[in-house]
Amino acid sequence: MVIGVHAPEFAFEKNVGNVRWAVADMRIGYPVAVDSEHVIWRAFNNQYWPALYFIDSQGRMRHHHFGEGGYEQSEMIIQELLAEAGNGAIDRELVSAQTPRRRTDADWRNLKSGENYVGYERTQNLASPGGAVPDKPRVYQPPAMLRLNEWALSGEWTLKQETAVLTKPNGRIAYRFHARDLHLVMGPAESGSPVKFRVLIDGQPPGAAHGTDVDEQGEGTATQQRMYQLIRQQNPIADGSSRSSFSLRAWRFFIHVRLNTRRRCCGAAP
Repeated sequence: MVIGVHAPEFAFEKNVGNVRWAVADMRIGYPVAVDSEHVIWRAFNNQYWPALYFIDSQGRMRHHHFGEGGYEQSEMIIQELLAEAGNGAIDRELVSAQTPRRRTDADWRNLKSGENYVGYERTQNLASPGGAVPDKPRVYQPPAMLRLNEWALSGEWTLKQETAVLTKPNGRIAYRFHARDLHLVMGPAESGSPVKFRVLIDGQPPGAAHGTDVDEQGEGTATQQRMYQLIRQQNPIADGSSRSSFSLRAWRFFIHVRLNTRRRCCGAAP
């Protein structure tokens, strides 16, 4: 039996409606417990997204795996535990999962840019002159040049503890990164108010390097608070400057950055 546990990192991830949408979108067929107060998280002394725990038919923990990868080993452990429990009809062939393009594992060989956040509590390398002004609307400007892994805002934004909110139209966020993929966790500040946005890479439409949530011109629409794949580069991977422009469709925009990897790993315990 498989049981999933959703342990949110940010406040918007506690929204059960968002969890239901994600479960349906990922076609998850097993039950998912919503652990908004991190009771299960603490019971396992967990500090990782994702984390796998393997428990046998006697209730004993036999194995665990933290982070992405190790899928073949995990499957073999499941097969062994099923066999021990008396299921003699185990197919020892490994399953080849059909993974949607936007959920393909990160390209670790070309990954030189890690996760970052735009909320002032955990952000790093904000290059807009004057830095972050917590909890107050401010007009931000980009610097003349971004160095690798620096990011900047332009337009009027309010930086909060976990998020940045666009308070007037035409705000931008720019980030210089080195990775195959660029992801952004974002959504409309008000439910039911979609926000159109556009992504440029090195000042141009992404073309063949577009992610699954934008077209070749970089056009996309944020309809829900979730992770959006903006860029999926082709080889060779070079440093890039991605500028995401948010248009006049909405006045308020919820956003925080989660870059390059499909899932988190090795995060701090809440």
